[in-house]
Amino acid sequence: MRTAFLFVVALVLASPAFAQIDISGEWARDNHEDQPHRAPGAELGDYTGLPLNEIARQKARSWDASILSQPEQQAKPHPTQYSMRGPQPNIRITKIVDPESGALVAYTMAGYFGRADRVIWMDGRKHPSEFAEHTWGGFSTGEWVGNALKVTTTHMKTTFINRNGAPTSYRGTMVEYITRHGDMLSHISFVDDPVYFEEPMVRTNNFSIAVGQHVGTAIPFETVDELGDKPTGWVPSWPLGTRPDEFARHANLPYEVTQGGKASLYPEYQKVIQQAIKDQAAKSAPAQAAKNAPAAAKK
Repeated sequence: MRTAFLFVVALVLASPAFAQIDISGEWARDNHEDQPHRAPGAELGDYTGLPLNEIARQKARSWDASILSQPEQQAKPHPTQYSMRGPQPNIRITKIVDPESGALVAYTMAGYFGRADRVIWMDGRKHPSEFAEHTWGGFSTGEWVGNALKVTTTHMKTTFINRNGAPTSYRGTMVEYITRHGDMLSHISFVDDPVYFEEPMVRTNNFSIAVGQHVGTAIPFETVDELGDKPTGWVPSWPLGTRPDEFARHANLPYEVTQGGKASLYPEYQKVIQQAIKDQAAKSAPAQAAKNAPAAAKK
């Protein structure tokens, strides 16, 4: 009886672990959410759906896209807080397995813009000291929560959450859930930033299996002189107090409702927008009537 029991235990220990699913493979992004924000990118002044606080808005309003012409900016990859959301990536997820024990040590995720590729450690290791290096990919650990891979990332650089100057800081933490549904991969992320956000920034993304895809080697960036006659040390920026209202005018929206904040993340914000449009129309009505008065008098 004891021998039979030990035999059954041995079989169980030798069997694969089915508490997780296989997310490895080549995956192509489905670019159907917030497409204009992803390619060509959000407009200056469009902070809708971002939980920015007033400090973040001030920083974003001073951002000038010409800064990307500086040599140290030309080779900048997408940061991990944003890289799953940009016009790319098509990614490859690979298992790293211990050759002796067969244990899953890590996943690697390759194919991000600028190739700030990631390692998600699955071996139970701790996150490093807060004084450790902060990188474009951050430091990530993973654990299985049901059939979802929960990834916690720290040690990320101060950078952007949208490609229009909306910032996120090195003090942020990101939690992601990655789940496979057949040939589809769903991804949801929560970026909690005590410096620039009023509450965590939530985003979702979808990917499809791409059996004919191959993420190759990284192509290095090449920096060139794009600044022309600008002096050394010139840093393009808009002065404090700048009011970037081009997006609001293009979308025919009151400027205030385009400036983000935690309220703009929720469906109820639609009522705020509708009321702001009515208030704006009411304020402009007397001026429009005065403008039309001379023409009416001539008739």
